[in-house]
This record gives sequence, C-alpha cells and structure tokens, in this order.
Amino acid sequence: MMPKRPTPPKWADRFLEWYCRPELLEEIQGDAYELFAKRFKNKGLRAARRNFIWDVLRSFRLSTIKHFKLKISPDMMKSNFKIAWRNMSKQKMYSAIKIGGFALGIAACLLIALFIKDELSYDKHYKNADHIYRIVGINKEGEYAGKGVDFPAPFAKALRADFPEIKLIGRLNPNTLFTGGGNPVRRSDETQNNYEEGFTFADQEMLDILQIPMVYGDRAHALDEPNTIVISKRKADKYFPNENPVGKTLIFNDNKDNPVRISGVMQDFPSNSHLQFDFLFTLKGVNFYPGEQENWNASNYHTYVLLRSDTDIRQFENKMYATTFDKYIVPIFRENGMSDEAIAKQRESLRLELQPISDIHLYSADIEDNMLHGDIRFVWLFGAIAIFILMIACINFINLSTARSANRAKEVGLRKVVGSFRNHLINQFLTESILFSLLSFVIGIVLTWLLLPYFNQLSNKTLIFPWQEWWLVPSLVAGALVVGVLAGIYPAFYLSAFKPINVLKGNLSKGSKNSTMRSSLVVFQFTTSIILIIGTFVISRQMDFILNKKLGFEKEQVLMLQGTQTLGEQILPFKNQLLQLSEVKNVTVSDYLPIVGAGTKRNGNTFWEEGKDPQENQVSLQIWRVDHDYVKTMGMNLVDGRDFSVEMPTDSQGVIINQTLAKKLHFDNPIGKSITNGFEKYQVVGVVEDFNFQSLREDIGGICLVIGNSASITSIKVNSNNMSEAIQNITSVWKDFAPNQPIRYTFLDESFARMYDDVQRMGRIFTSFSVFAVIVACLGLFALASFMAEQRAKEIGIRKVLGASVSNILRLLTQSFVKLVLISIIIAVPLAWYLMHKWLEDFAYRINISWDVFVLAGLTAVVIALATISFQAIRTATGNPVDALRSE
Repeated sequence: MMPKRPTPPKWADRFLEWYCRPELLEEIQGDAYELFAKRFKNKGLRAARRNFIWDVLRSFRLSTIKHFKLKISPDMMKSNFKIAWRNMSKQKMYSAIKIGGFALGIAACLLIALFIKDELSYDKHYKNADHIYRIVGINKEGEYAGKGVDFPAPFAKALRADFPEIKLIGRLNPNTLFTGGGNPVRRSDETQNNYEEGFTFADQEMLDILQIPMVYGDRAHALDEPNTIVISKRKADKYFPNENPVGKTLIFNDNKDNPVRISGVMQDFPSNSHLQFDFLFTLKGVNFYPGEQENWNASNYHTYVLLRSDTDIRQFENKMYATTFDKYIVPIFRENGMSDEAIAKQRESLRLELQPISDIHLYSADIEDNMLHGDIRFVWLFGAIAIFILMIACINFINLSTARSANRAKEVGLRKVVGSFRNHLINQFLTESILFSLLSFVIGIVLTWLLLPYFNQLSNKTLIFPWQEWWLVPSLVAGALVVGVLAGIYPAFYLSAFKPINVLKGNLSKGSKNSTMRSSLVVFQFTTSIILIIGTFVISRQMDFILNKKLGFEKEQVLMLQGTQTLGEQILPFKNQLLQLSEVKNVTVSDYLPIVGAGTKRNGNTFWEEGKDPQENQVSLQIWRVDHDYVKTMGMNLVDGRDFSVEMPTDSQGVIINQTLAKKLHFDNPIGKSITNGFEKYQVVGVVEDFNFQSLREDIGGICLVIGNSASITSIKVNSNNMSEAIQNITSVWKDFAPNQPIRYTFLDESFARMYDDVQRMGRIFTSFSVFAVIVACLGLFALASFMAEQRAKEIGIRKVLGASVSNILRLLTQSFVKLVLISIIIAVPLAWYLMHKWLEDFAYRINISWDVFVLAGLTAVVIALATISFQAIRTATGNPVDALRSE
C-alpha cells in the first residue's frame, strides 16, 4: 500500500478558497502547494504546515479578497463621504454614541501607549547601551536564595585584571550605611543646610561607561582625585546659579572639617534612566573602614561593565563565574573551614549573570537592588487593558451597525436594483467606518491631551504629548484607517450581503433577529468590564489589609525627625530636652526603622551560635544599631527576657533577637545564649515578638537589635491629640540645637504607606480604566436598548392593548440584557480569580479572595446594566400604544 501523501492543513486551504478571488486562486494556491512540498522535503511536516498557514494569511490582502476591488475614483470617494456624512447627521444619537465610545477607547489607548513607550525607552539613550551590562549574582537555594547586585569591593578590580573581554568596569555604592541616599548639604561659604537626595559613590569608570555629558569639567578625569564630587546641572543651578562651580566646595552632614571639591557638573540623568543621582562622590582613596577595599566578605557595590562588541555573552558569563569562583571564592571558603563537599554544593548553587542595562528598569522585579523600577508584567497588563477597551469601542460600532441593518436594508436593496455592485457598497460602508474613526481619533487626541495631567498623577510620570514628533501624524492617520477598517469590515460585508428580492418583499427585521453575534460581543464587553471591576476591588482590599495589618510595632503617632546626625555630640542632650515636653512619651535615636525608604538603613550579616560549626549553623539576618529606648518607643512586645537598660553596662555586648531568629538558630531557651559572626560576639538578653521590618511582599526574617550609634533619624512617640502643638514645641527645641538647619520630619505611618505607592497607583489606574471600560460598554448598551425598543414598538403597543402591565413590558425589554450580563459574570469570575490570585502571589501577607468580591462585582455590573437600559425601557413601557399603532 502506498503511504499517505502529506497535505497542508485543510482549514487553511478552505479559508484560502473562501476569500480568494477566482481569477487569482489557481496561481496563489498552486504556489502555496509547491512551497509546501519543498518545505516538507527540507524541513519536515510541522514546519511545512506552519509556513503554509503563514502563506495563506499573508495572501489575505484587499486586492485578493472576493468582491473587494479598491478601484475608487475621486468622484466616487467624494460621493461616499457625502453619503456617510448625511447618514451620520440623520442619526445624531447613534452617531454620537459611536464616536463618543470610539473616542474614549482611543483616548485610553493613547494614554497607555504613551506610558508603555516611556517604560520601554529606559536606558536606551546611552551611546554604548547594547554593550553595557550590570552584573547580577544568583543563589538558587539555601538561606540566601535569590538575586542581588551587591558585590565585594575588590570584585571589579579582579574582573578587570582577568578578562580581556571587559573594556571598562565601574562600581556604584548607593548604600545608606555609607552616606548614600540623602544628606544635608550647603555651600562652604554658607551656614544654612539643605537636605538633598540622590547620593552615591562612583568610580571614574562609571562616567566613561555611560558617556555622561558634562556641562563643566573634564569627564575623563572628573572622579580621578580623592575627596571630589560631580554634581548634576539642576543642583549646580540651585547652589551656584549662573556660575561655573568647578573648584568650589560643598559641606555634607555639617562636616566642616572635610569640605568636598566639585570636579565636574554633569547633565541631569533623564527621567527614563534607572539611575537617578544628583551627587557622585568619588571612590578614589575611599576606605569606609580599614581594609574595606580588599575585603571579599562584605558586599556593597553595584558593578557595571562595558564589553567588547564581539563578546559571546553566554560563554563569557560561564567563564566569568568559573574563574571568579575558583580563583577568589574558594580560597575564602577554605579559609573559613568549609569542606570540599560544601564548596561543591555552593558551586552548583551560585551563578553570575549579565543584565543588559536596557533591561534593568523592567526586568528587575526579582532582583534585590533597592532601586525604583517598573515591571514588564504591568506593561503587558496595561497593554492588554488598552486593547480590550479599544475592542469594546469597536464592538459598539459593530453592534450598532448590524442592529440598525433593517434601516439600511432598503437602501442596500434599492442601490443593488439600480446597478450597484457589492464592492461599491462595501466601499461605502467602510468609508463611513473610516469617517467615524477619523472623527473619533480627533476627539480622542483632544481627550488624551486634557486627561494627560491626571494620568501623570496616577502613574507618577511626567509624560508629554509628542506634538512635535515627525511620526505622530502618520501614526495617528494610519491608526485611524486601521481601526476604521477593522471595526467596519464585518458590518460592511454583512450589510452588503442583503439580497434585493428579500428586502423588497419586506424582510426588514433581519437586524433585530440575527442577534447571536451581537449578544456574543455584548458578553465580551461586560466580561472585560467585570474583570476590571473585580481587579479594582481586590487591589483596594489588599491595600486596606496592608495599611491595617497588625505589624508587631506601633506606627501611629510616631514622628521621624531626620538629619539629626548633624547634631554630633549634642544628640543626647537634644533627646533629653525632647523628653521634657509634655506631648512626648518616648524618644529613640536610630535610623534602623521597620519601614523601607525615608532614609532608613539596612545591614545584612551572618551569625551562628558560638561554639558551633558556622557552615552548618549560620543564619542570614539583619543587625540593627539602636539605643536603649528603641523597643518601647516602637511599641514592640518582648516575649522573653528583658529590654536594654542604661543601668546595665554589659548591654553593650547584649542583643535582642526576634522569634524568627530564635527558631532559625534552634533556641528553645534563647536567653543567655551567645551568637557570633566571627568578628563580633553578643549575648541574648531578650526576645521580641516578630514584627514586619521589610515589605509585606516578604516573609519576616531574622533580626538582631544591638546598642550602637546610628543617629540620622530621631523617632518621637507623641502622646498628645494636638499634633500641631506637639510639632510646634518639637520645632522650637530643634531650632535651639540646630539654628542653621531647617527641621525635616515625616510620620512613621505615612512613610509605611508610601512603601506601597505602586500598589495604590495600580489600584487608581485600574479604577480609572474600569470606569473607561464601563462607560464605553454602557454607551453601546444604551444605544442597543434604544434601538431594540424602537424595533419592538408595535409589538409592545399590541401587548399593552391586550392588557400587559408596565412591569411585564419592563421585564420583556430588560431580561435579555440581564441574561447577557449574567453570562458575562460566569465567564469573568474564574478569569478574574486566576489573574488576581497570580498578582497576590507577590505578597507574603495577602488577603484571601472571598466570594463576596465576585457577588459585589456581579451586582455592580447588573445594576449598571439595568440603570443604562432602564431609561429607555421605562419610556417605552409607559408610552401610549396609540402612537406605536397609529400607522397600522
């Protein structure tokens, strides 16, 4: 028996035969079959079938579609536009709804398109962006599993020496432990301090890698000398207006003994850069502690490389990791007593990766870098929302066009009788669609321009409408044409297919009876809207949960006074003076606080129980330096042992740990136990109840509180309901101690809420676009309900004459729409549950999505739908049947 000859996909072949003009079919089909046979022979059946489908889709063009010839004379085009305008003017309400819905959908799309364009543009402006990478460390398992960008100080120097593929390598150290982040600043010839943010330490090579443009100074040597700084243009204009500041000095943290010389002024980092620094301290000659630049045991530096253009990235990553691990890491492990088996395990667990600089902003959600950046998942999400809103607007157009087919049927029949071809009618209907689309785009652009300031507030962006870009007008015109054709192609083919004999016999109700397509489109509209409504409810509830969760500390009524390290030795007298105020309950001096940001510090370390093998028992943790009043000021709960006491001198070697750390160290009775990291040793004096000191996206980790000096923030627990009076008295004390420095404060609960600005922002955006989607869907539903009531006016008149009540008529007119909304709810609920469940997985502490969310969203959709159609339904139900039956 002969083997069965392979054939192309039947559905694709039939699709080709369905749409292709007969005079072109033989040639196109023959070429496709010939190419299929060749590809089957060379690439196999799967590739041949895939390419055959692509060939069929690629041939689907206006010039190949049956009955679709674009041979339109200028006079015909002019006539089509006249007829389209006339029809639009005659049906003002329906035209307004079509254009209004379209315009809202287009405005939403344009706003989201501007947002996406900005997100995708990050870090692409650098001259050598294609060859600049950030090094990322990966640990696949164990206590330190995750990704990070902090590396030891000598890491960059080692790579520079070992790998010729690296043209340049540079480091940043923005760590708040080493005065990165924010600091008080002033000119050396002034006495008034100002608080500024955007500080980092940087190598000279960072200027060279990024090719940062300079306003003043020589970039090639700007950070070559010790105790120098490069500042941004905006800061130069602020502190040295209308002058060249190179050679002048600035005082930081009120350290008059160590003025820093300005060696250059750089252009401001653009808003679409993941680096947002205004002050670059040089790393030349810097040792943050003795031997720090040669220490492989502390990781605080972000490392960037510029590679040669011919470098194979994957091969280089493997080579870089293997060499670095064997040459530098293994000796440290052996020095610490690690066994060969443990080293082999570490070799399998660790890895180095190169992250393109243009990927940092959107692809760093799982990388711990303490930087603000976006998330590619949100880009995809908002892109999908834009497409769905535009589809809802297109559906309105399709629904209204096909629903009103009865009104256009007589026109189609008469034009065919007097000699119009189907392609002429298709051109006419597409012209109408394109005219609607062009008008909608014009209104949509105006709406976008008006709504852009509000959208910038929502998204925390500074987007501008690109009026002066060359591509704007061509893109919008092309978009209007494409949207017009896509929205109008189905109604055009549908309406032009009417047969004159059926129309002239009186078959004019086809539009109202052929409702399956319209019903499906209405279901799609409301499914999308309900998903957005559910998303809005879930995000709102998660945010409420975050803000009201019991955290293990008291965040209310705590004022954080910032910049207090400038008081120096006066910090203790300042604290004592604050405690004399009747409004003040407690005061603590420490910048290690249970919130992220606002100048707070973090210090990761590794400890184990003294006397035990560190390789088997070490635990990663945070070690925070606090004063004796920290626990009571923060309202933390001691579950074992005691608090620190100024009357116990041994507390300088004491430590308070949290419950999680006690469990990780396997302490059943932790009080009196000693822990060490090989350099420091502490004895446990107390155990505090677990408290959330990181984002609620993360589980609670281990933490140690030790007595130490970290004085940039003083936290004040206020016991007065009159907060303004308390602030006034605290300000008075501050002025006595720091007359040349303006007071700067925030509240702990407000700073905690700002940690979740991205969640609140996403919630506001979801709410806004939910409203967009619902309005557009309701416009279509209102027009559809009005038309259906118009079509059934005589039927309703007869029913009323025969005794039907108003409630019966209302039920008759609304039940079909309510059924569609209920179907939408059934479809939307599982989809929304899945999507929001995936979103909530980012939070270690999260709500459970309860059934009432879906009930509330469903009721909201039903109420909105009923409210939309009720006006027309009540008007029709209460109308005089004589008016409807007058012509019978």
